[in-house]
Amino acid sequence: MMATHSFNLLPKSFPPQLPTFTSLRPNLLRFDSCGSHRRRKRQNLIIRSVFTGIVEEMGQVKNLGLADHGGFDLKIGARVVLEDVKLGDSIAVNGTCLTVTDFDTEEFTVGLAPETLRKTSLEELERGSLVNLERALQPVSRMGGHVVQGHVDGTGVIVSMEAEGDSLWVKVKADKALLKYIVPKGFVAVDGTSLTVVDVSDDEGCFNFMLVAYTQQNVVIPTKKVGQKVNLEVDIMGKYVERLLTTAGFSMNTPQEKKG
Repeated sequence: MMATHSFNLLPKSFPPQLPTFTSLRPNLLRFDSCGSHRRRKRQNLIIRSVFTGIVEEMGQVKNLGLADHGGFDLKIGARVVLEDVKLGDSIAVNGTCLTVTDFDTEEFTVGLAPETLRKTSLEELERGSLVNLERALQPVSRMGGHVVQGHVDGTGVIVSMEAEGDSLWVKVKADKALLKYIVPKGFVAVDGTSLTVVDVSDDEGCFNFMLVAYTQQNVVIPTKKVGQKVNLEVDIMGKYVERLLTTAGFSMNTPQEKKG
């Protein structure tokens, strides 16, 4: 039995000592076609769960709050993602990779760590809230969107939503630390939805994208209001490039003036 609780009341240091739950670790996909005689190399073939940003269905929050074990649980009603679910599976909830700790034919439960609540927009969820759901990618799955890890980089705030015909323009304000990875015609995951960026404004600290009619009917973004948070995950490729350049001695800040 879970007691309802307001996530916004969480102090920054909650809880003082957080027990380690191994069940909350991301599920792992193993690719092992070499047989048992090559087990020593198996660790090189292990990757963490990834997603595509193509939302499979919208689920509905059934309950959330403090659970008997002392942590926070989130219970979600769903249908499609439960078709082949197993304990320990990873499901992206609004783009946040979470581990299934319990399920039946109509709903599933995931655990939420305090850091997850601080880092994502999940703290704004209430009973009845709709959430984007996607199961982890399998080795035989088609890649319909882009590589999404389910590791939310931060949150943005919706600053405008404007209709144009049957499409919807959405503008999101993001921190400079994230905006530098977002480029026009590039990918960004917004609440776990793989989207193509239309334009980026460094002066405004914003980027925008357009949702076609079909997407509007199948993701949660149109149900939100101006001022609400969205989870953001930038394209991992930008981070790799930055890492390679900085380790090679290139500065990612303002270019230095050439010495005479």
